[in-house]
Amino acid sequence: MKLAALLLVAYLLGSVPFGLLIAAGHGIDLRKVGSGNIGATNLSRVLGKHWAYVCFVLDLAKGLLPTLAAGVWFSNMPGTKGLLAQLIAGCAAIVGHIFPVYLRFRGGKGVATSFGVAIGLWPYYTLCAAVALLVWIIFLLIWRYVSLASLAAAVVFPLVLVLAIIIIPGWRLSELWPLLTVAVGIPILVFVRHRQNIKRLFEGTENKIFRKVKNGVDASDGTE
Repeated sequence: MKLAALLLVAYLLGSVPFGLLIAAGHGIDLRKVGSGNIGATNLSRVLGKHWAYVCFVLDLAKGLLPTLAAGVWFSNMPGTKGLLAQLIAGCAAIVGHIFPVYLRFRGGKGVATSFGVAIGLWPYYTLCAAVALLVWIIFLLIWRYVSLASLAAAVVFPLVLVLAIIIIPGWRLSELWPLLTVAVGIPILVFVRHRQNIKRLFEGTENKIFRKVKNGVDASDGTE
């Protein structure tokens, strides 16, 4: 019952559209400007990078807080059960962000919320998230496409986890298989959510970071 309650709270928290709410506070419907996406990238084009940073942190917290809460509440569970509870709670928040009940299940792309889950899963995902974040920053600085940087980080994340399981003493696949399963599943979901961005990248029509909306129209978007 406690896990079920946590999953419900995690999903409802994940469903909160912070980008949409921030824009609404400025008299703007984020769904009707730019790309129509409700996350930090589209918000940056409407209100600037500072509000985008606020949105990113809030979306990250949606994944971090339920994961930490599950870690505390189920810390006495043996074996991988406690870790599995954290993963389930974190995934519920990610699902909430991507399929929010408040917006008829049309949400963002889940990258920031997934990163929050990764930070909460110390030390396993946190190590992988640090490397993935470095890759994300490098790709963003060189090519300035948020979507491309997010896709690159999504590929790197599970590879780093596999490498860590191989070389770090005490990290055993028999115990960490839930981590590896989710580490592969989330990037697949990220690629599915970015399929339009991938198409625009190949076509050369994807917009770069912090490109301002003109006349309320912007053909593409990055990561929310």
